[in-house]
Amino acid sequence: MPDISNARRTLLARILEGPGNSPTSQRRAAFDNASSTMTEALRTLIDKVASGAHAVTDADVAGALATGLSEDEVFELLVCAAVGEANRQYDAARAALEAALAGG
Repeated sequence: MPDISNARRTLLARILEGPGNSPTSQRRAAFDNASSTMTEALRTLIDKVASGAHAVTDADVAGALATGLSEDEVFELLVCAAVGEANRQYDAARAALEAALAGG
């Protein structure tokens, strides 16, 4: 299995700490799906991206934009939410694989 550790670290550093239009604290909250400090519309959108992106609607995005965020800010937060969920799934899959290999 290829080692993607450096690429992952670079990606995470860029989206969470790199230059952007949204505050790093909001990006981290979206990444962690811990958006309790966000508006309800944004929290709904972030949660949908993390738990079932197929359910995101134009109305969800419009609701987040209606809170005063720019399209760039909403996009950055959606990317953070999606990458955060992918990161959690990757970590869980790696742990399951390592457990399976250790047990058998």
